[in-house]
Amino acid sequence: MTADDWGSDAKGVGQYADVNGINLYYETHGEGSPLVLLHGGLGSGEMFGPVIPALAERHQVIAVDLQGHGRTADVDRPLDLGMMAADIAALVEFLGLGKAALVGYSLGGGVALRAAIDHPEVVEKLVAVSAHARTDAIYAEMRAQQGQVSAAAAEFMKDTPMYQLYQRVAPRPEDFPRLLDKIGAFMEQDFDVTEQIRGLQVPTMFVAADADMAPPSHYVEVFELLDGGLRDGGWMNEGRPKGGHALAILPGLTHYSIFSSPLLAAVTLAFLDAPAQQLPS
Repeated sequence: MTADDWGSDAKGVGQYADVNGINLYYETHGEGSPLVLLHGGLGSGEMFGPVIPALAERHQVIAVDLQGHGRTADVDRPLDLGMMAADIAALVEFLGLGKAALVGYSLGGGVALRAAIDHPEVVEKLVAVSAHARTDAIYAEMRAQQGQVSAAAAEFMKDTPMYQLYQRVAPRPEDFPRLLDKIGAFMEQDFDVTEQIRGLQVPTMFVAADADMAPPSHYVEVFELLDGGLRDGGWMNEGRPKGGHALAILPGLTHYSIFSSPLLAAVTLAFLDAPAQQLPS
């Protein structure tokens, strides 16, 4: 796979927004209710190239390049979910969207989730893709690999789509080792947002591959935090989770293929376009 495999013929309109102390790049595709799309670590909005056309048929897709990724230059602060979530909330406000659906994958899923926790006033619905709720949910061998991510790995990544994309679009291509250092430091931090997930105030769908970085059982556990998977759904959906939450485990995919799969576009559209249910008071 190369960075070119992530592209598509759908060319969006690219712009920058000065928000929250960062010059954030975003690209707009299509028309309709707003959908903010957040990529994974070491990627950019271009990762979603294969699925953007389907999403943009029914939504105004705003594909963002997060701090230090893609066409958004880094700033003097660590990679932090809370800060990046604040960037996205500020962007929604800057664009005058009121509220937007947030769809995020991996790192972007963590940012989208944190935005829904910290800034629910700007989130219409949330789709968190391949985003685990606590550090120990992912496989031990993956934790070991993550511990090796640093600037020293830059030389060994030159044949990867992440490196090739960064070199092609980044304002400062020489910053790739710095990004690796920041990603490595970010992944070293333990976190657990299970209790915050339990209190989510926006309709949320967790999505994972059936061979993801964390086992399917973890996402079932997270769904249970949202009142899901605890009873029969009922003929009239009366037993479904209060608040319209959902879970999707996508077959035949991995953490490294789910973001460009037509299955992801299909379940995302089905969830976003379904009538919203009221959260219990």
